[in-house]
Amino acid sequence: MNWNYLLENQKGPVPILDDAIPFSRYVPIDLSISNRQLTTIDISRPLECQKYIDSVLKDTNGQIAFGGYLEKRNLYKSAKRFSGDEVRDIHLGVDFWCQAGTTVVVPLDGKVHSFQNNADLGNYGPTIILEHFIEGHTLYSLYGHLSLESLKGLYEGKAFVKGEVLATLGETTINVNYAPHLHFQLILDLGDFNGDYPGVCSQNELGFYKKNCPDPNLLLGFSLE
Repeated sequence: MNWNYLLENQKGPVPILDDAIPFSRYVPIDLSISNRQLTTIDISRPLECQKYIDSVLKDTNGQIAFGGYLEKRNLYKSAKRFSGDEVRDIHLGVDFWCQAGTTVVVPLDGKVHSFQNNADLGNYGPTIILEHFIEGHTLYSLYGHLSLESLKGLYEGKAFVKGEVLATLGETTINVNYAPHLHFQLILDLGDFNGDYPGVCSQNELGFYKKNCPDPNLLLGFSLE
């Protein structure tokens, strides 16, 4: 994938949420296990997680808190789907924490590959996967924790252009037990997945997923620094 081609053809950060929100209101947030502020906060509980997010936004005059690529987190400990022989706790996308109902915009021309409501506890809830074609290569983008209304009127192959509204963010009851946010993830090889793809992996799986799910900031053009 020629990431330089993407970066050279954009004039700055690419909106992923309501483009009326200036990038100055995007602020980084650290939800990793190394964040000492979270020692006494159970972020696997949506209300406690939201309270912490709100405090970060208030302290930084932010409107959207973002981050999380390859973060090792305690966020998933209450969901059985992440436990087992190997605990899955490493996040493979970037999260954008903001109010439910916020619009999600397409960062790159593409078409709908698949969509579904992944409604089991700890999953994405309503999810859309877009397919993009760039200089002979295929790239997929996944949008999780959407509203149910976001899936209405969709069909495989429906085209979206960069900047077009794709969806809106869902509430905690819809996005299966998380504070409202967008999970945005890039995927090179989707395999046989349809409307879903792992967004969290174990330490032993990290080598594979790090290659197959590159840093979304390569597309979005902004970082935590």
